[in-house]
Amino acid sequence: MSLTSPSIETTPPTPQGLLSLRESPLRPPCAAEERIFHWRGVNTPPPSTIDHLVIQFLANISNQASLRETSSYGSGLRKFHIFCDIFSIPEADRLPASFELLHSFALWAVSDSSATEHFLESTTTEIVPFEPVSISVARKYLSAIRAWHLAQGWPPPLSPEHFTRINWSLRGMENLQGTRRRPIRPPITLHMLAAIKATLRTDQPFDACIWAMSSCAFFGMMRFGEVTVNTHASFNKSKHITRKDVHLGFDLTGKPYARLDLPQAKTTKSGETQSIFIVEQGDLCPIQALRNLAEIVPALPDDPLFSWRDSKGVIRPMVKTRAIESINSILTAWNWGTTFGHSFRIGGASFYLANKVDPEIVRIAGRWKSLAYETYIRAFEQVATQHLGGLANIHTSQS
Repeated sequence: MSLTSPSIETTPPTPQGLLSLRESPLRPPCAAEERIFHWRGVNTPPPSTIDHLVIQFLANISNQASLRETSSYGSGLRKFHIFCDIFSIPEADRLPASFELLHSFALWAVSDSSATEHFLESTTTEIVPFEPVSISVARKYLSAIRAWHLAQGWPPPLSPEHFTRINWSLRGMENLQGTRRRPIRPPITLHMLAAIKATLRTDQPFDACIWAMSSCAFFGMMRFGEVTVNTHASFNKSKHITRKDVHLGFDLTGKPYARLDLPQAKTTKSGETQSIFIVEQGDLCPIQALRNLAEIVPALPDDPLFSWRDSKGVIRPMVKTRAIESINSILTAWNWGTTFGHSFRIGGASFYLANKVDPEIVRIAGRWKSLAYETYIRAFEQVATQHLGGLANIHTSQS
């Protein structure tokens, strides 16, 4: 049996997703952590210093250095402008933003279609797209918009009283969401993985890292938190996988494999190491992706395994929010929905089951203590027809 990836068509459709950010000269392409500085509005902020070049220079460099971690702000700012595009908010009303606008944004950010479907069916034919996040993430989005205002020379857009009113609404939405189950994230498929690779420029540091983590997460059935960190500052070599934790070798048949040793995993006790084994997989090979990463982003043994170099040559661990944003933007361009993100872990399990790998092998390789019913069904539903389809036709023809 071969698990080599089949040939897959990799020509993307025209991106027309409702949740895509519209192009604007006010929002030039830049790294996520630079958006609060480079994305601007049409209004001119009031002066904050005297009209002197030296003082204005000092104000500018202090503004740039006031925040140590801004990459997570980039995601919130992008989502805010997507919201404004959906609801046709004029550029002049986005910066500075009103309480009414930000209250509306917070409500939309945490909602999904199930909260409004009955109302919309009876009142309008308008399609309102959603891409919900948790209540805590929505609050971080508001912090991002606050930081954007300050970085652009505007006062904070929300007063303490405004925050109290928004938190009241968010608490209500949280109570409502507690009565219904959040939809399960769909799995990444092999076609999606091929599309990710086809879109990325793997000779560039950031894209090389995205591809390596995507390929390893899929074929190694890894949790997304095992290939990313929450923030740049949160990387810890005793908890996160590093370059020295990758071991290349050959099995008894002489075929290459890679072993990735996780210093800390969700299902292990403190101090225990958990190993992931990956093998060659044709054009989407995770081993080749790791070799490419090592070549494009050389690093020290204790540096993060899934890391890239910024324009200054500084090694950066891959931050979860930025990785999700990058992958979701690709999937959106290929017309795949990203409402709740996609699971690489279940996607890998689906791929192996489709290739008739023994479920017990999938359980061991995926490091499940037991192949839980829900986990198995989530994977099996993707390949059920391959195992169960057409049987009635066979028996009918024989009778």
